[in-house]
Amino acid sequence: MSTVYDCTSSESRATGVAAAVQAVRAGRLVVLPTDTVYGIGCDAFDSHAVGALLAAKGRGREMPVPVLVGSWTTIDGLVLSVPTRIRALVEAFWPGGLSIVVEHAPSLSWDLGYTRGTVMLRMPLHPIALEVLREVGPMGVSSANKSGHPPATSAADAEAQLGDSVAVYLDGGESQFGVASTIVDLTGETPRVLREGAVQLGAIAEVLGMQPDELVLPAS
Repeated sequence: MSTVYDCTSSESRATGVAAAVQAVRAGRLVVLPTDTVYGIGCDAFDSHAVGALLAAKGRGREMPVPVLVGSWTTIDGLVLSVPTRIRALVEAFWPGGLSIVVEHAPSLSWDLGYTRGTVMLRMPLHPIALEVLREVGPMGVSSANKSGHPPATSAADAEAQLGDSVAVYLDGGESQFGVASTIVDLTGETPRVLREGAVQLGAIAEVLGMQPDELVLPAS
């Protein structure tokens, strides 16, 4: 059975966050609000929980699970190296709606799907998500919806799609933006935008000292 916690009140929010932390540590799935859309998440280092997350979404391992972190410094233990351009984007847009694809440290004992040595990282600008992340550490988090369906912008939307596959739902109200994050691939020589979203291309280009059209993959 799932439990839904109304996190718009301070008392039930504290209870809900504690329940979510306990669930994640027990290898179960939780739904939590972020600054973009609602996410379904688990301990990033629990391969069984990651498998359950993919199964709940009806998604295969060919689409690896992204990872949310609770602080800037967390990336230092997750990434193979943190060159200037990665640090610049993190400092400019985290917490916020920018996801970065980077090469992860080969020593990490996680299985997020067919990652080919990379991981997508983001630090969300949402107090409830950050509370949970700072307690449990990096979480594998994907949009809280069935694969092929619209992302959930409320806990009720998420519950309607995911049901009892999730142990705890944290209801933080309607998503403020309902727009997915912008994704920048930093694994190659030239940064590339894989998806346009919450952060504008012009802002990213300015931080990187590039032109916006240099960030977009040429049409095939």
